[in-house]
Amino acid sequence: MLKIQRQSVNIDFHQAKWNEPIIFELHQPGEVGVEVPQASQDVVDVVGDGVSVLPQNIKRASKPNLPEIGQARVLRHYVRLSQETLGSDFNVEIGQGTCTMKYIPKINELLIRNTKIMELHPLQDVSTVQGMLEIIHNMDLAMRDISGMDAFSFQPSGGTQALFAMASIVRKYFEVKGEADQRNEIITTIFSHPSQAATAVVKGYKIITLHPDENGFPNIEKLKEVVSERTAGFVVANPEDTGIYNSKIKEFTKIVHDAGGICYYDQANANGLLGITRAKEAGFDMCFFNLHKTFAAPHMCGGPATGALGVTEALKPYLPGPIVEKNGNQYVLNNQLEHSIGKIRAFHGVAQTILRSYAWIRALGQEGLKAVAETAVLNNNYLYSKVSKIRGASVPYVQGQRLEQVRYSWEQLEKETGVTTEDVQRRMTDFGLHYWTSHHPYIVPQPFTLEPTESYSKADLDEYIQALEQISREAYEKPEVVKNAPQNSTIHQLIEADYLDNPAKWCPSWRVYQAKVKNEAELTSYNR
Repeated sequence: MLKIQRQSVNIDFHQAKWNEPIIFELHQPGEVGVEVPQASQDVVDVVGDGVSVLPQNIKRASKPNLPEIGQARVLRHYVRLSQETLGSDFNVEIGQGTCTMKYIPKINELLIRNTKIMELHPLQDVSTVQGMLEIIHNMDLAMRDISGMDAFSFQPSGGTQALFAMASIVRKYFEVKGEADQRNEIITTIFSHPSQAATAVVKGYKIITLHPDENGFPNIEKLKEVVSERTAGFVVANPEDTGIYNSKIKEFTKIVHDAGGICYYDQANANGLLGITRAKEAGFDMCFFNLHKTFAAPHMCGGPATGALGVTEALKPYLPGPIVEKNGNQYVLNNQLEHSIGKIRAFHGVAQTILRSYAWIRALGQEGLKAVAETAVLNNNYLYSKVSKIRGASVPYVQGQRLEQVRYSWEQLEKETGVTTEDVQRRMTDFGLHYWTSHHPYIVPQPFTLEPTESYSKADLDEYIQALEQISREAYEKPEVVKNAPQNSTIHQLIEADYLDNPAKWCPSWRVYQAKVKNEAELTSYNR
């Protein structure tokens, strides 16, 4: 059993093990979990004009294929699954660099479970949802202060949708100006999130990628070479995923503006910037924040979340609608945006996520938000000072200049021991700790990206450092322990090429599972 010193207490960790089938395999015909009431007579009946209350085209031809299972067995099933899952409420999550896995105040979870928010419906008349519209409007005002932008939409359900919305606004802006055919290029950087390039490609743009100079900063001389009358936009994160902050960013945005392009800012992770620097002063025309990162709302397995999209006054008419505005003493939905790109998703955004983040901002206030950034940077630089001294670890590019996270490298460790960053990742699970490598492609060799946020104490950081130090020692003294990890888990190593990288093996639904895996297993058994 593996032991590490955890905040002055020795704790043995071993991943929980349940041979738990998926819920469809627990199906027992006739077993009842919930008695669904019969439809009321006004639904069953046909209305006076001879048209069914439920249109024929939305009626099911057959019953939904749902498992029949009692409540007690449902509870046991999901509790067992929860015991097999590591998460931010269970372990130290500083290994999720770029995703800001911070503590989410539980009192805010109580807020969103209030029936007044749980029972809201987006098609209610606006007169009946004035309270929620007020919260959305006040959140808009708060985000304007934080960013310097002039209007926000909370419709995008995450960062990639917000990036898609911004690329769409760039396209629509130049269509209105009559320059859409001419301006067909978007400039980004290699260390920015891959979604920046991907969403622009979806909108039909050619991508020009800036690589870093010798210090890890986006190469400004290369920008000067590639910017032209064909430039539609420039999209970048700052700091990028290395944690390096480009203090000359305003020079970049000026170069693009002088060429007639639009600058938009990926601030999915603004944990080190709150109250210190803003998109407006950096010269950006648009930006977005992930409320489910910086602003303490859950990721929710990729959604429902919120990519809060902010724009300057000149681009406000292009926002996806509707947006919430105040008209006298009333809050209204403005659907009359002259050049709106249309909807990015249904309705007005995820009300629960907005409420959580609004409560977090109100609880902290202006000084508290700045303290979040200062503490995140302090935690990160403490971690940086320790991890960079671990044998086999290094920090590529400029030294002593990192913000809220660092992309480290195990290149030396791999060369000297054969242990890779993926091996270290699997070994970290033996400590019950999370660890992340990098976006692909691996520009930094053998990468690992750590971000402590403001949520973790010095004791938490020391625990994480101790685990990395032990793994480094093992790599040099008995590398087979690391290379054969995980040791304390319930599963063996996954062969990624066989499953994770092979779409033929993916089973996103029970129906696909039956068609692929179950039938394949039966065929294999028959052939034997």
